[in-house]
Amino acid sequence: MTKYAPETEDAKEKRLEGQAAAKGNSASAAPVVLKYGLKHVTTLIESKKAKLVVIAHDVDPIELVVWLPALCRKMGIPFAIVKGKSRLGTLTHKKNCAVVALTAVNKEDEKSLKTLQDNFTAQFNENVERKWGGGIMGLKTVAATTKRAAIIALEEAKKAASKR
Repeated sequence: MTKYAPETEDAKEKRLEGQAAAKGNSASAAPVVLKYGLKHVTTLIESKKAKLVVIAHDVDPIELVVWLPALCRKMGIPFAIVKGKSRLGTLTHKKNCAVVALTAVNKEDEKSLKTLQDNFTAQFNENVERKWGGGIMGLKTVAATTKRAAIIALEEAKKAASKR
């Protein structure tokens, strides 16, 4: 992804000066780069423009990004959770970054993007672990459940006897 790091201020200034000097090619497109920032990436996900989303694992407070995997699953966008927001920060020329997204890639990287999308979809989007609680009930709940089951069984027996 370092290939798609955003332009530095100097590089952008040189590119714009080159466009101004060429005059005829004033409509040349900006280069394909990583998009970053929580609000911006959220907008890209909601509009289904993001092709791949990468989320840092150590965002503080975690509530800032905890809902992003659910949004990505809902919109069908592959995502990955990586170690360290400082790693994403180096990609974006910042100290740290919570989330980045790719919206497009160059032609020569289409195949590798497709591979990453498939791998991340299998690893993160489709592999959802929901193991809350474990299904172990306390003593009071077990007693109340058995008592309730016994009462229901008596009522069923009465109904069966009255139908005869």
